[in-house]
Amino acid sequence: MLAINLWSQESKRFKIHTVAFYNLENLFDTINDPTKYDESSPMMELNTGRQEVYNKKIRNMARVIADIGVDGAHNTPAILGVCEIENRGVLVDLVNDSLLLRKDYGIIHYESPDMRGIDVGMIYQKALFQPISTSIHTLKIYDDLTKDRVYTRDQLLVSGKLDGDLIHIIVNHWPSRSGGEERSRSKRIGAAKLNKRLIDSLQIIDPYAKIITMGDLNDDPSNASVKHVLNAKSEKEELQLKDIYNPYENFHKSGLGTTAYRDAWSLFDQILMTQPLLEKDYSSFRFYKAFIYNKYYLTTARGRYKGYPFRSFSDGGFTGGFSDHFPVYVYLIKEVE
Repeated sequence: MLAINLWSQESKRFKIHTVAFYNLENLFDTINDPTKYDESSPMMELNTGRQEVYNKKIRNMARVIADIGVDGAHNTPAILGVCEIENRGVLVDLVNDSLLLRKDYGIIHYESPDMRGIDVGMIYQKALFQPISTSIHTLKIYDDLTKDRVYTRDQLLVSGKLDGDLIHIIVNHWPSRSGGEERSRSKRIGAAKLNKRLIDSLQIIDPYAKIITMGDLNDDPSNASVKHVLNAKSEKEELQLKDIYNPYENFHKSGLGTTAYRDAWSLFDQILMTQPLLEKDYSSFRFYKAFIYNKYYLTTARGRYKGYPFRSFSDGGFTGGFSDHFPVYVYLIKEVE
């Protein structure tokens, strides 16, 4: 339980859960899958010590997940969306790591048609979240020049009860900026349109649906995909019933980011939500606060990339690091008697 002073002199008691997202940076196993182009993954490019590297990579990911949100919730994430995973097997190994095993995480995963063989997925504490329905939604996009189909990640939709409250989670990994931001922009616009259709379809059934869409969007909060297609807003006071709130827009305006490239920060990893999660009636779960998890050990300590996320793979080898993205997370709170 957490005691929080909200809009009044009296201190109320709240139940608090963490909902998070983490790009696991090429979490591939050591086995060559003939159905995928996994030969190009950093794991498969290692000539020696793959199993040792894989074991260390799993442990590193488990260490981060075990830490996210603990300061406030005194628990690991109730729900964690992930991307850049090869298959269900790597998630099985992850949730069975000794740092996470006692939390009894369930797994939701589908194979995506992505050319690199990477997928999105979700893990959840079975004691806190009970899935009701799960589905994947394929993004059909085409190269502007060749007109060929571009095979990318599906969007994962999970509906279920978080400690009794119905909540909908969409996990995303939108198309990359390969070829440059401008040339690839239409692909992320397409991803945003698919995401908006999923949100709209849930809101048609229930205008008051609590929807969280999260992921590595490969766009900042200020880019057209997020700002115009999703029409995400950064000020709670501006929100109408079916609007989408993006707490990470103000982080971005402050110069904060989750991934760095050529001495510039990007805030590609975001968690957005619909207006009912912002109501001030705390008899059910509401949004409390958003964070970037950028603790010191996740940051490169020295050298050319000092201050950048301490990534796992660089220059054809394993660094001993974690990911080239920082995780993001939010607290959801509910008043208890």
